[in-house]
Amino acid sequence: MHGLVVALALTAALCMGLGIVIRQRATMTVPADAGMSTTMMATLARTPLWWAGTGVAIAGYGFHALALAHGSLLLVQPLLVSSLLFALPISAWLGQRRVTAGEWVWAVLLTVALAAFTLLTRTRVGHYRPPVPAWTLVAVVLLPAAAVCVALAARSSSRRRAVLLAVPVGLMFGTIAVLTKISLHRLTVGGLSAMLGAPAPYLVVLLAAVGTLLQQSAFHAGSLQVSVPTMLVSEPVVAVLLAVVVLGEGLRVTPLAAAGLAVAVIVMAAATVALGFTEGAYEAQLEASRHSTPSTTCRRPAP
Repeated sequence: MHGLVVALALTAALCMGLGIVIRQRATMTVPADAGMSTTMMATLARTPLWWAGTGVAIAGYGFHALALAHGSLLLVQPLLVSSLLFALPISAWLGQRRVTAGEWVWAVLLTVALAAFTLLTRTRVGHYRPPVPAWTLVAVVLLPAAAVCVALAARSSSRRRAVLLAVPVGLMFGTIAVLTKISLHRLTVGGLSAMLGAPAPYLVVLLAAVGTLLQQSAFHAGSLQVSVPTMLVSEPVVAVLLAVVVLGEGLRVTPLAAAGLAVAVIVMAAATVALGFTEGAYEAQLEASRHSTPSTTCRRPAP
């Protein structure tokens, strides 16, 4: 079962990585002054490339849900940072460029860290019926934090806007993972009526819609090296914290294994940020070349 969960999580990461690359490229058709607006979404809705990326991302969520149905959040969520590992060669191929030696080094480190994390992780099952006070605490802390980030992003531009929008995206997607786990538990225990009788699945839909809008706005800001690593690192952090605090999940490891897990997590975070900066530097290069072409009306070039 452990192997199945890992395989499903990595498949989800592959789909998510591909979806990130495709949807980020699709934002290149959106005018520079249309970020965080209905114009942006209307433009993307008329772009077949964006729908293709969205379809792949939805498939990734399906594999993600299957992984959560059989495994713990503490195991599944950190494995999703490997989506950038898949996104790197896909983006390079679409952009007709080669992956550099430095990128391969970080990719190998990320792979080794993920393997170590998978081998060392042994989880304790949670109760998956969170008490109301716990969710009240989550709402009081997470929602205002997301709202403040969005408000600040609306008054910012470029790099700062991207990271400010990426933070609430990570908060929302991390919360979606926990809500998905709760929904699947209720489906397994009480059937479809029990799942639909709880607020969790409806919150998943709501947060997914808002999160997608904010994610596209972060992509549109043109700072991929900031937005994507921030999303990929903050999402598992939020999901793991909620899994422990709200759902009662935990790890069953020796002190030596715990130290190994800590090192693996640090390497995973460092590699994700490094790879994101490398890819973002390439996107900035594309944007600069696009601005140097006076006859162009779009923000950035299509691949």
